[in-house]
Amino acid sequence: MTHAALTRLQDGLAALKAEHLERHRRLLDGAQGAHVTIDGQRVVSFCSNDYLGLAADPALVAAAHAALGQCGVGAGAAHLITGHHRFHHDFEAAFARFVGKPAALLFSTGYMANLAVLTALVGRHDEVFADKLNHASLVDAAQLSGACFTRYRHGDLAQLESQLANSPAQDKVIASDLVFSMDGDLAQVDALLDLGERFDAWLYLDDAHGFGVLNDGRGGLTERARASDRVIYLATLGKAAGVSGAAVAAHTGVIDWLIQKARPYIYTTAAPPLLAACLLESLRQIEAGDARRERLRSHIAQLRAGLAGLTLGSLMDSATPIQPLVIGANADAVRLSRELLQRGLLVPAIRTPTVPAGTARLRITLSAAHSVDDVAQLVEALHAVS
Repeated sequence: MTHAALTRLQDGLAALKAEHLERHRRLLDGAQGAHVTIDGQRVVSFCSNDYLGLAADPALVAAAHAALGQCGVGAGAAHLITGHHRFHHDFEAAFARFVGKPAALLFSTGYMANLAVLTALVGRHDEVFADKLNHASLVDAAQLSGACFTRYRHGDLAQLESQLANSPAQDKVIASDLVFSMDGDLAQVDALLDLGERFDAWLYLDDAHGFGVLNDGRGGLTERARASDRVIYLATLGKAAGVSGAAVAAHTGVIDWLIQKARPYIYTTAAPPLLAACLLESLRQIEAGDARRERLRSHIAQLRAGLAGLTLGSLMDSATPIQPLVIGANADAVRLSRELLQRGLLVPAIRTPTVPAGTARLRITLSAAHSVDDVAQLVEALHAVS
């Protein structure tokens, strides 16, 4: 007998393939880095979030080896049972000090952290105001919270102001990416904080792509935002930090509330403590990482100068390691990505629904681990395929 639901899934998969929207997992052999072996091919990778080149750094690898003898592999329990290890505790304290907030809480993933914060802070009498280009995890978290979910046009603070002014909600949260992952531009932190103060709203900032890179590595918070009790700050730790997980930093009362009420924190086994030990070393590397950040800034400038006048697409205005080259049609972006791969360069094609229709792009991400020659090779190839 035909399984009708399965048939519909198969038809949907065929439609995705026809629209150049089918996705595939690539198989990585060896450690992450600027030069990797993917699906058996040695390539220069311009698609990872390893912005500082820490994912396979010898100091972090050594920290993992040292921690194994003290904590083993698994946490063995949730944080509120017996899974909260000294390494978790020490990292939370060090992270809070580094980003300038009173307290912090470690999560297994950034997705879980966003779900935890918004579902613990607001409910059906409240409202979440979100930038239209926020990461999917913030969108899902807002919807699952049960609060009224209101989105404003990307960066349109006049529209946000109007929405806040007309809201009857008891508690309000302004939620925004700090560095927008597909465009590479930055949120207007102090202007958002102005609105939070005027309308008595929390300001929740997801700094997935700024932590480790911006402001001496401390991320995209301004000094005013660091000092504000209404600002809740999230940094993911699998990107520039090179490891895994996410940390939320805020007023001590917020962190205490999350420990009591955040279901994605309470009802899951803690992340392996050896990862927290690696993160402690990662923080040390980030704090002393000015040379890495300077090399990264130099690569960004080299790429942007080299692609001036490129005809195949439009390079978006970004001063971050995320350098989106807008192509337009899904099929064209996929074709260009394949042509670059044939030249030994891995640059992903980003398509709908991740980005709006008609704005498919090559999403170039740079790392301090790249060399000047790596960037020059990419620039030359992009001119050649245009």
